[in-house]
Amino acid sequence: MYKTSDFAQRAQLIKAFIFDVDGVLTDAGVIYDDNGLEYKRFNAKDGLIIRALPRLGFLTGGITGRNSPVVRHRFDELKVSFQYHGISQKGIVYEQIKKDFSLIDSEIAYIGDDLNDLPILTQCGLAACPADASPHVLMHAHYACKKRGGEGAFREFAEAILYEKQLTDALIALFWPLSSKA
Repeated sequence: MYKTSDFAQRAQLIKAFIFDVDGVLTDAGVIYDDNGLEYKRFNAKDGLIIRALPRLGFLTGGITGRNSPVVRHRFDELKVSFQYHGISQKGIVYEQIKKDFSLIDSEIAYIGDDLNDLPILTQCGLAACPADASPHVLMHAHYACKKRGGEGAFREFAEAILYEKQLTDALIALFWPLSSKA
């Protein structure tokens, strides 16, 4: 894991988590059966924290370059704040999200793994990537995960931010209320 020296300071400002799908929430593999049906394998640990973040006051959402019914279903299941599919120019959608939710760059954490993520990674307040991201992406990350895409990289990144914002106990209390300090 690589973390820039200003990671803690940047984490304090985060209000929204935006993520790519293929290569972040999945291992970037796309499986088709003989009937052309698409399959993806998502990490349940990423899903758990994506569902928890809004309960801690954060916006969550995804921008994906592919237009996949499987991803739409997963996003609906996770109840993300926003979702964009089939996006070739992610930077344009990023600007729209900022406008729609009254956000500024410093309030947005983004995790992506490939070249089409660079327009956001180079602009957002806190940029991250999985361990197996493109070398060009790694050069722009404030946080490079130990985990690879599809292996809980988003969870790792989100928990690192929650730790810096002193929200780890609040996260745990969502699932184990008796653990909160009286």
